Amino acid sequence: MADLFDNNRESERPETTAPRPLADRIRPRRLDEVIGQEHVLAEDGPLGAMLRAGSLSSLILWGPPGVGKTTIARLLADATDLSFVQISAIFTGVPDLRKVFDAAKLRRQQGRGTLLFVDEIHRFNKAQQDGFLPHMEDGTILLVGATTENPSFELNAALMSRAQVIVLKRLELADLELMAQRAERELGRKLPLTAQAREALLEMADGDGRACLNLIEQVMAWKTADKIGPDTLAQRLMRRAAKYDKSGEEHFNLISALHKSVRGSDPDAALYWFARMLEGGEDPRYLARRITRMAVEDIGLADPAAARHCLDAWAMYERLGSPEGELSLAQAVIYLALAPKSNAGYVAYKGARAEAKRTGSLMPPAHILNAPTKMMKDQGYGTGYAYDHDAEDGFSGQNYFPDGMKRPVLYSPVERGFERELKKRLDWFVAQRLKRGG
Repeated sequence: MADLFDNNRESERPETTAPRPLADRIRPRRLDEVIGQEHVLAEDGPLGAMLRAGSLSSLILWGPPGVGKTTIARLLADATDLSFVQISAIFTGVPDLRKVFDAAKLRRQQGRGTLLFVDEIHRFNKAQQDGFLPHMEDGTILLVGATTENPSFELNAALMSRAQVIVLKRLELADLELMAQRAERELGRKLPLTAQAREALLEMADGDGRACLNLIEQVMAWKTADKIGPDTLAQRLMRRAAKYDKSGEEHFNLISALHKSVRGSDPDAALYWFARMLEGGEDPRYLARRITRMAVEDIGLADPAAARHCLDAWAMYERLGSPEGELSLAQAVIYLALAPKSNAGYVAYKGARAEAKRTGSLMPPAHILNAPTKMMKDQGYGTGYAYDHDAEDGFSGQNYFPDGMKRPVLYSPVERGFERELKKRLDWFVAQRLKRGG
């Protein structure tokens, strides 16, 4: 069964007369031919340093699709004279894993090590991930896992402690251009595209090298004597869907970018990330809830109308639906980005929760307790309470915290927006309270 999983040598692959995909035809044969990952493969990069030292360790290759994870793993096996074995977590069960480990043990007894490449390793459950540990520790396998998800969220701590995470980058337009030139040399002719259409084609790939080569292969199959412009290209090719997983890390990355753009008072950036999430298929109701939270957390009482504006936009979306209702949410995003910012209310609330947790058993002072029964009156409930409306300026200055508790300062309004007015009021009350001994 070992040969079923062993893809190390070309001679072991079945002969075929079918045309090979372009991506396979121009696959790098040496690590220095890999495009776009020089930060890890250069001599002073983590993989380059390991290879120079002759001490390759187990790895987790983390990066978006189409950036060379499988290619790098295969070339690492070649560079270290290890048998390359590839499996996918999607199609591999426990019985298959046992066969892989048994074959690796036999191979080791024969004097050859095994680099086990596990694609989509994050899809293995905890027990399956734990199953790799003893074989990594005794040297039966050198594990190279590939994942598009954040390993710190998806992989066990025990597995992470035995493998170094290598972060691979999304391919830039310049990287994709090098890839296109390599494809043209392989095919023996230039892409039949104008300069603008060529750039549009590379943008369609959205940083994915495999997608780029697939698009190039489609274009090269067209029978045309003239160069194709961007409009014709857009008609003939479907733009690749943007990378977005509504339950994965990209979801949290983009909502974080939207939130911080609003907080940073940048309406253009905020609109961009809002649109990115919509284009990725995000539920507008989720966005409505999150921007309402932004109004409360980052604007607060600096502009009390912000939260109301978000709720109105949310209600408008519910009335109009998509796509018309999304404009109301977009306008709420613009409003929030340009509103005065204050987290004073948010900080005050968190501080109050902390004080309540710390002093949760203290009784209110007796003078502010109601006394509906004689016994309660006898115990001093309500005694000495000053009715604020009876004071000349409507303020008694009494203490309302538990007896013996040091008065905390929880709410500190900023000198921006409506909170500037609230700060004036608060300062007056503080001064009067000090004057009256409250």
